[in-house]
Amino acid sequence: MKRTVAAAASVLMLSGCSSFTGIYDIPLPGGADLGDHPYTVKAEFRDVLDLVPQSGVKVNEVPVGRVENIQLAPDGWSAEVTMRVNGDVELPANALAMLRQSSLLGEKYVELSSPPSGKAQGTLADGARIPIERTNRNTDIEEVLGALSMLLNGGGVEQLQNIAQELNNALEGREPDLRATLASVDTLVSTLDESKDDITQAIDGVNKLSATLSAEKDQLAGAIDSLGPGLEVLNQQRSQLVTMLQSLQSLSDVAVDTVNASQEDIVADLKALTPALQKLGEAGTDLPKSLELLFTIPFSDEAVHGVKGDYFNLYAKIDLNLQTILDNLSRSRRNPLQDIPIVGGLIEGQEGGADSPLLPIPGTEQPSGGGDGLGGLLGGLLGGGGR
Repeated sequence: MKRTVAAAASVLMLSGCSSFTGIYDIPLPGGADLGDHPYTVKAEFRDVLDLVPQSGVKVNEVPVGRVENIQLAPDGWSAEVTMRVNGDVELPANALAMLRQSSLLGEKYVELSSPPSGKAQGTLADGARIPIERTNRNTDIEEVLGALSMLLNGGGVEQLQNIAQELNNALEGREPDLRATLASVDTLVSTLDESKDDITQAIDGVNKLSATLSAEKDQLAGAIDSLGPGLEVLNQQRSQLVTMLQSLQSLSDVAVDTVNASQEDIVADLKALTPALQKLGEAGTDLPKSLELLFTIPFSDEAVHGVKGDYFNLYAKIDLNLQTILDNLSRSRRNPLQDIPIVGGLIEGQEGGADSPLLPIPGTEQPSGGGDGLGGLLGGLLGGGGR
């Protein structure tokens, strides 16, 4: 008893010498074993609810430390929780901190855990800090009850009966129409489901069109800007356009009158053309083929297959009748043979000039009885005196 009183007196004396902030400064019996070399970890929470110092710190529901202090974080908006953790507990440097509740109405504690498998990095050391991005909390039972109370009291739940009653009144006596509407909706949904591929293709086509228009928006803007001057010119020439259209109307009236006046003649001409058109129709493909041959005389299309180079070798065989040629020459007013030396012209170097007589050709002497002047020549060429 004396020792207990002495211990209490010692505590009171110490508390008088140093600042005393409350019951949380007195170590409580039980709790987690911190070991000989615990380390300190700080975590930031958006909301710590009613978490208090001396609350537990657990890993996989096993107590490994306790909460030492709770204060406002340096940013002024979140809470900073300082924890002491047993030094034998190893956690990764990117550990997670979750604020949990031991039971429905139980105490709050901090749950430390590793990140998902394969994402753990480093080791959590003394003085480490868990940022607010890696902390979270469970929904509190008070929050659930408060939200449920708002829903029941001010959320319009009491109006459900009125809504159901009004729906019954609106649908009463219209059951067949409602069934028909539901059947139509079912048909519509079925049709849309069957056409979903076409709808998808249409949406993809619209997407491609939009991409094309977006890529060519500069050209489209230029084209739209260029329409302005053209529309202005049309506006300036509106009177001329109206006059032209009125003149065109007058021309059409004259054309109609002309066609009406010459209707019988046009019909007669068309009837007269019927035999010719009928024969052209009967000719079929013969006429085009003949026209093809007309422009390729003397070579037909088949002659192209025999060409071995870039030109044709044309051999012509001409059969001339000398007697016919001489007869044609003799009918000319001017002797075509007079300019030929020896035969009809002046021998080069011969005296006498242009009036000198022609030299006789052996076998071409004319008989005393006269006759054709070329008879002897023809006879000499042909071997006789006759033609």
